[in-house]
Parts: sequence; structure tokens; C-alpha cells
Amino acid sequence: MEQFYDAIDLLKGMISIPSFSREEKEVSDFLQTHWTNAGYRVNRQHNNLWISTEIKPEKPTLLLNSHIDTVRPAGGWTKDAFIPDDSEDDVIYGLGGNDAGASVVSLYEVFTVLSKREQSYNLVFLASAEEEISGKNGVESILPVLPEISFAVVGEPTGMQPAVAEKGLMALDCTVIGKAGHAARDEGINAISLAIRDVEWFNLFQFPEQSDLLGPVKMSVTQIQAGTQHNVIPDRCTFVVDIRSNEFYSNEELLKQIKEHVRCEVVPRSTRLNSSRTDISHPFVRRAVMLGRQPFGSPTLSDQALMPFASVKIGPGDSARSHSADEYIRPSEIREAIDMYIMLLDGLNINA
Repeated sequence: MEQFYDAIDLLKGMISIPSFSREEKEVSDFLQTHWTNAGYRVNRQHNNLWISTEIKPEKPTLLLNSHIDTVRPAGGWTKDAFIPDDSEDDVIYGLGGNDAGASVVSLYEVFTVLSKREQSYNLVFLASAEEEISGKNGVESILPVLPEISFAVVGEPTGMQPAVAEKGLMALDCTVIGKAGHAARDEGINAISLAIRDVEWFNLFQFPEQSDLLGPVKMSVTQIQAGTQHNVIPDRCTFVVDIRSNEFYSNEELLKQIKEHVRCEVVPRSTRLNSSRTDISHPFVRRAVMLGRQPFGSPTLSDQALMPFASVKIGPGDSARSHSADEYIRPSEIREAIDMYIMLLDGLNINA
């Protein structure tokens, strides 16, 4: 019960402090002070915070991770996004409460419990920044200074169901070059007409390997721009493709195949956000199934994409509430999360 009440108070404090991506300093200061006052040695780099048990080289290391940054408030809020509102029974409204403050405070409380008990693993709790923008000064910048990680629990709102697979993301900027001319005469090369062939390929092509949890690779043309005025044949057409990969293809592999099929210039904004999957036979997943949890594949991106080791995304709340007006979390979900995390992790042999 003590952990539950501390988690609720900590969450309300987080909601009260705007913590947009790259602007997490104040909430990081707040959490660092709280955890230092609780007696922990808190490490900090940029706006990322982490604490750990004594690291013993002979033991594998388990990482508990969630993020402290939020998106900006969506339109349509009927409440103050930065005033935690618990006037309704079993509801706390506030920006970032669901995504992912509830996971941050739950995993911290779990760390305080598990670190007092002998475990077969070292334990690191990391509250990271810049998750919402997949920023370079977030979890990716901290992993090199941590002990080698064998397994990670990533806190995101999944209703405490284990996401054992997650789609990757790659955005492509595509450019087609034509030749300008007067629209009234038979001259020029229309860049839009050339682009249509490639746009159609992105719409229709199916990569052969399909995942039982994540489905096929999904490619969507989401933006297109061309032309300067109605009577000029456009000499340039640009469009953007959003690609969601499954575990059978790295982004680099997809990019190579795409370039073999299309005629346009293709430039990826990043290839670092790959799909991930942890086998159902992993000890954590097996225990989750024994406790009545249902493994699934997640279409949404998280910091799992930056973790080159086994991980499972699981946390309190509902992904459908994320990035929405009047975002909320239920205190009962936090209570369940703390209890469930402890049952999943206490005494777990992650190398079994």
C-alpha cells in the first residue's frame, strides 16, 4: 500500500510539470530530488535518470525503463492538462498520466521492492527522455554507459498485457524530377505523372514475409507536393512514405529492396527504428502467460526500437488514451501494475 500511495503522489507531481520532448529538465529535476531524498544514488545524463542495484559482473542485468517526456496537449482538452484532476472516482486526468507517467512511477516502486530482495539479476531502473520523438539524447544515449543488458521491461500503456513484438518505423523522402514546360503546349515532362507510377507501387507492393503477430510490412504515402501554378508542367514532385516494418526485415533491407523497384530518389530520414520481437519461450513471457496475460504484437513505436536485446513492452493504462484530449489513468491500474510487475519479476531467472 505504501508503494501505491507514493506512486500516486509522484505521478501527480509529474503531471504538474510540463515535460515536452527535449524540455524535460524540470520534471527530471523533480524526480531526481525525490529519488535522492529516498536514499538512492541517482545518475543523470541530459534529462535521463537511472538508479541500480550493486552491479555484479557474474549476473545478467535486467532493465526497467519508461519515459518522462510527453507530447504537447491535443486540441479539445476540457480540463487543465497540467493540473492532476482526481475529482472523479478512480480517475486521474492530466497530460502524460497514461503515456507514460503511470509506467514510470509503477516501475520505480517495483525497483524499490525488488532491490531489497536477492535476485538472480542486477537491476537498473531508467527514466528516459525524448521517447516521443525518438530523440538521440534519450535512451539510445544511455545504453552505452549502462551494464550490458540481457532483458528489458519497457513501460508503456498496454493494459498490462505483454507486447512481445513491435513494428519498426522508417520515413522516406522521395523525389521525382521532370522538365518544366507550358501546360498549353506539348512540352515538358510532368513530374507528377512520373511520380504516380512509384506511388502506385508503394500502394500495391507486398513484401512476402508476414508476421503472425505484426502482419505485413505496411507502406503508406502520406504527403505529396508538386507544381508552382496551373499552367506550368511541374518539373519536381516530392512525396513521403511511412513504412511500418515487421521483425522479418530490417529497415536497411527494406530500403535496399525499395530502391530496386522504384525510379524516384529515395532518402530515409532514419533507419535506426527497427522492429523487435522476443520469443514466446522467454522466461518472462512464459511467466506472464502463466499469470493469465496474453502476448500480442504492437503497431505503435516505443524505445524498444532502440534496444538491441530482448524486451517486452508492458504497462498500466490504455494506448487509445495516449496523445488524446483529457488523457487519464486509473489509480486501480497503477495498483494492479505494481503487483503484476512484482509477480512477473520477483525471483525470475532471465537466462532460464
